[in-house]
Amino acid sequence: MSQDTSVLSAGRIAAPQVSIPVRELMPWGVFGLVLASLLLYFVGAEQGATSLVSGHYVHEFVHDGRHLLGFPCH
Repeated sequence: MSQDTSVLSAGRIAAPQVSIPVRELMPWGVFGLVLASLLLYFVGAEQGATSLVSGHYVHEFVHDGRHLLGFPCH
């Protein structure tokens, strides 16, 4: 009797080995890191001397999220 190696003893098919291409994922990881850093800046520090946008529009837009994440703003 020959036994097929892709079938386990319980009758389930074994999952094939999948390699993760790190070189293809690296640009997406860098993009996600930059996007998260910008989001963290606008929620946490976009006010006062470090403000990139004049006025209080960004501050008021992210005001509730700022308090939810524990950033003081007043």
